[in-house]
Amino acid sequence: MKPPEQVELEAHLRELRLPSVLREYAKTAKDAARGGLSHEVYLLRLCAFEVTDREARTFAKRIREARLPSRKMLADFEFAAMPSLEPMQVHRLASCEFVDRAENVLLVGSSGTGKTHLATAIAVEACKRKKSVRFFTVSQLVEILLEARSDRMLGRLRAKLKKVNLLVLDELGFVPLPPSGAELLFDIVSDRYERGSIALTTNLPFEEWTSVLASEALTHAMLDRLTHHVHILEMNGQSYRLAQSLAGRTR
Repeated sequence: MKPPEQVELEAHLRELRLPSVLREYAKTAKDAARGGLSHEVYLLRLCAFEVTDREARTFAKRIREARLPSRKMLADFEFAAMPSLEPMQVHRLASCEFVDRAENVLLVGSSGTGKTHLATAIAVEACKRKKSVRFFTVSQLVEILLEARSDRMLGRLRAKLKKVNLLVLDELGFVPLPPSGAELLFDIVSDRYERGSIALTTNLPFEEWTSVLASEALTHAMLDRLTHHVHILEMNGQSYRLAQSLAGRTR
């Protein structure tokens, strides 16, 4: 049976929501006693356990809330397969200072060149830096916006998205948008202008966006907001996925 003071201590730790201290205090106390460590060093080690574990839990929560399609990392991207891309520019973006400045990142290039990989990797780095992130494909977001408007929940959804530090919009250009959907997408971009960052991937050069957004005036207005404070990654070249597939078949 545990001594009363130990039972009380553990109850206090649970009440204070210090699960890592609760888990480690007894073992750390024994290690400290064997090593002749001071009370301050003992307490420091316990606090370090709690801070480390809390940061890990916070990161995991942000990753879940971001709803990324996969956990891609910059270290896994083959820059050699995309010689037109400047690695230093990408690594600077991974510091997420652009998010602090409410700037945008546009990843433009042909299909299969790793645009989604890099956008996702930057999103992971943002989560590490305690930024809130949300990932959508463009068609998915438009569908959600149309449904929210139908349910009279559009205002609440827009308010929620405004609070996100980094909004990742993937695959603009693969599916033409209905005019009403394009207008709602424009509203989201306008909501975030100089207030929140967007990372957007597209397989279309800017002059062809009208084919997706239907309205030339709306296209110009959206590009005006997206490109005012922007970092552009041009990613044209051989399909990254195709090259990997062919290499696999060769092996």
